[in-house]
Amino acid sequence: QVQLIESGGGLVQAGGSLRLSCAASGRTSSSYTMTWFRQVPGKEREFVGGISWTGATGYADSVKGRFTISRDNAKSTLYLQMSSLKPEDTAVYYCAARVSAILTTRTTDFSFWGQGTQVTVSS
Repeated sequence: QVQLIESGGGLVQAGGSLRLSCAASGRTSSSYTMTWFRQVPGKEREFVGGISWTGATGYADSVKGRFTISRDNAKSTLYLQMSSLKPEDTAVYYCAARVSAILTTRTTDFSFWGQGTQVTVSS
């Protein structure tokens, strides 16, 4: 089992920046693909971006060029650097992990989830 705990969410003005962290514990391994999703009430959870254990990254079109994913395997921590934030980025952000080197955008492909952290961007 892997436990994931997100942190770093909060309230920020449009145009500002935040960095989210996701600390993994338990049976951690660098051989996981780690991904960020987000969800707003009444909508499905959507893919934000992911990073495989090889370092390959992928992003949703809506965040490309503004968000950057990175990981520190020594610390078992995933990061999401968010810049040029927009009100439409407001959501609960979740990190997820799967034992695979393949990036995927489907929530059903992920076995491990964090509890989420709220990001609110004011206009």
